[in-house]
Amino acid sequence: MAAPPRASNPQSVLFACAMNSVRSPMAESLLQHMFPQGLYVKSAGTRKGELDPFAVSVMAELGQDISAHKPQTFEELEDWEGLNFDLIITLSPEAHHKALELTRTLAADVEYWPTMDPTTIEGSRDQKLAAYREVCDQLLMRIRRRFAKVGAASG
Repeated sequence: MAAPPRASNPQSVLFACAMNSVRSPMAESLLQHMFPQGLYVKSAGTRKGELDPFAVSVMAELGQDISAHKPQTFEELEDWEGLNFDLIITLSPEAHHKALELTRTLAADVEYWPTMDPTTIEGSRDQKLAAYREVCDQLLMRIRRRFAKVGAASG
């Protein structure tokens, strides 16, 4: 059974994780930089955290500035602009449950990409940064794989 066209070629993507402070803002930035005009990309969390300085540092290494990112919840995003997304990509179990709850009333596809939370890593600054880089690399790989066809259609 073929995937519906919207799922295979989404125009709008929401990345979601627990606190919208590390994983989903990283993914949002990575995808936005890949398709600066072609896609509408946002991120949200089940709860609102504080933007993580390690996430900002790791993204800066790639030349991407996420320092102005303001963590937000699904509810805040819905209040501000609605949840009109073709695809919601969840990066944590809580975000996945929330997205499945929401899609009972929203016409959006949901994909679960289990992604390690680098904030749980103990150790030196270098060890922590290495964990954040690993998460960033995994997200970039998944995004490239998932959205390769989108690029082919518009490029």
